[in-house]
Amino acid sequence: MRQIVLDTETTGLEVSQDHRIIEIGCVELINRKLTGRRYHQYLNPMRKIDEGAIAVHGITNEFLDDKPTFEAISGGFLEFLNDSELVIHNAPFDISFLNHELSKLSSDIMPLDLSHEITDTLMLAKQKHPGQRNNLDALCKRYNVDNSQRDFHGALLDAEILADIYLLMSGGQVSLDISATVLAKTDDLYDLGSRDHDNERTSTLRVIRASEDEVRLHMKRLRSIKQEAGCCIWLQKGDH
Repeated sequence: MRQIVLDTETTGLEVSQDHRIIEIGCVELINRKLTGRRYHQYLNPMRKIDEGAIAVHGITNEFLDDKPTFEAISGGFLEFLNDSELVIHNAPFDISFLNHELSKLSSDIMPLDLSHEITDTLMLAKQKHPGQRNNLDALCKRYNVDNSQRDFHGALLDAEILADIYLLMSGGQVSLDISATVLAKTDDLYDLGSRDHDNERTSTLRVIRASEDEVRLHMKRLRSIKQEAGCCIWLQKGDH
């Protein structure tokens, strides 16, 4: 199963005002593991960036002056996405901008939401955590994902962070206390790969077995429950 976790930065918020993409960041997952393959590109939008957008992502018009246009990189970008499911936070936003860019190239290019399966992690988060804040920073805190380098929004960094969050959020229960908001460290639960792609990180679930003393105290407690309540479903026949 190949998935691409994707994020973009743009010149503004409204695609209807012909705002454009200025950064694309992608990371590859195969069978729910980071492979280390990434796609990252800054783009010259051929228009000015809104001041409000610069305050969010810190990318300036001057910085993009010598960067390629979307048309120039479109072939390699679409090849990277080929045969993959796209995982995006607030997918309608990014998809609308990507489709807008593709429509400028040719009316024959199929929109991404028709050519790819899309998983919207914002919708997934709202289903799992109704009534709570579900932006990327809030999910980092909830799932104990490090976002200390996130001074500004950046497409590649946000895609890497979202990959960690997605694996945790879609991987089932990871805490016996379902009301807990602080989860065990990701290293103990999943092989999430590494943001330092020169060093692979692999981990397995740790199994800690009860000692003889802990088993004895546990059985003593179960017998006490049986004595007080008249029965104890956790005691098997023959247990005294």
